[in-house]
Amino acid sequence: MPLIAITSCRKLEDYRQAVLHVGGEVRIVESAAVVEQALAGAGGLMLTGGDDVAPARYGESQHPAVVEVEPERDEFEIALVQEARRRDLPIFAICRGVQVLNVALGGSLYQNIPDDPGTEPHGRPGEPGGGRLHDVTIEPGSRLAAVMQTTTATASCHHHQAIDKVGDGLHVVARADDGIVEALELDRPEQWLLAVQWHPEDTAADDPAQQQLFDALVAQTS
Repeated sequence: MPLIAITSCRKLEDYRQAVLHVGGEVRIVESAAVVEQALAGAGGLMLTGGDDVAPARYGESQHPAVVEVEPERDEFEIALVQEARRRDLPIFAICRGVQVLNVALGGSLYQNIPDDPGTEPHGRPGEPGGGRLHDVTIEPGSRLAAVMQTTTATASCHHHQAIDKVGDGLHVVARADDGIVEALELDRPEQWLLAVQWHPEDTAADDPAQQQLFDALVAQTS
């Protein structure tokens, strides 16, 4: 049975169910774990949502809207990314996960996108019912478009931060109508990686295109 290492967060059950639904096995990894042990025997890595990445990680002072930073989790998950890439493991990054991935590869974040008057609301992170559905446009020919079998998807978002400078070896493959980056892939396609700013686990039970993201990760480990 394919084993997926999933980073711990407050809302684990939807992530677990989306993997179990397609026959995967789940290992929840906590930030206190040793990275090499966390990935031992795993066929893939999923980086889940959660609180803000500490701006010091990408060389900036902290905006007042940045809350609930967890430096230990940041350090652990950045090390997970680096070790998973060294092992050539498939990686699927979601919301905070795409931000961690981007920072791990030398990128930076917009600390509070509501400061930009041209940016639409992208939900309210951490609030019950704080998600917002909106369309994202996916680059034709990208791995994301092939997996989701579409170039337009309806995404469930609840984030106030987003990708700013794109990390080394990554490129943008989806955006919202307001220009916010919604997905990244590696320039080097030999390693399987998908990274999305939205929460596919929110709607995977009712939206086959979202479930296919989890299906594809598990298929890569089989």
